[in-house]
Amino acid sequence: MSEAAQPIRCGWVSSAPDYVAYHDEEWGRRVEGDDRVFERLTLEAFQSGLSWITILRKRENFRAAFAGFSIPAVAAFDQADVDRLLADAGIVRNRAKIEAAVANARAALDVDLSDLVWRHADPASPVPKTLSDVPAQTSGSRALAKELRSHGFRFVGPTTAYALMQAIGLVNDHLNDCWVRSAVGPAER
Repeated sequence: MSEAAQPIRCGWVSSAPDYVAYHDEEWGRRVEGDDRVFERLTLEAFQSGLSWITILRKRENFRAAFAGFSIPAVAAFDQADVDRLLADAGIVRNRAKIEAAVANARAALDVDLSDLVWRHADPASPVPKTLSDVPAQTSGSRALAKELRSHGFRFVGPTTAYALMQAIGLVNDHLNDCWVRSAVGPAER
């Protein structure tokens, strides 16, 4: 009996089960709702300078540490909470990123974060054939980062904004021959 053929996936996916599940079930799929978008924005900011698998494997710890990414709860964090987070070995203990997450929650109280982000969807993004065809940032991510910063968000440059756009489905950067590409379809809105 021959082994079943493995589906073709994007080249960044390792054989780690966490990565495969994230790629197949989450990355590039539509995410809406302020708290859910805030979670992904926060995790993308924490990922900056690190590998995504590091963040992915700590995600449940991040959820516990950041009150399930409830915007009002995180916005109410004070210095004692920042100190608690800096001592939490289950997350990435970076003061600038922790303080940015709290500041971003406070900024998110004043906007409809999901709608703000989804205004930057790009359903006509080019179909990448190879990983080298996938940009690190685009004019859309520069515009999103600029708008977020204008509302007081921190630690969200155009590269982080583009990673968010990819993660929550504003663009479909699954490679042309990846099986998920047709399942996800173009960004909509």
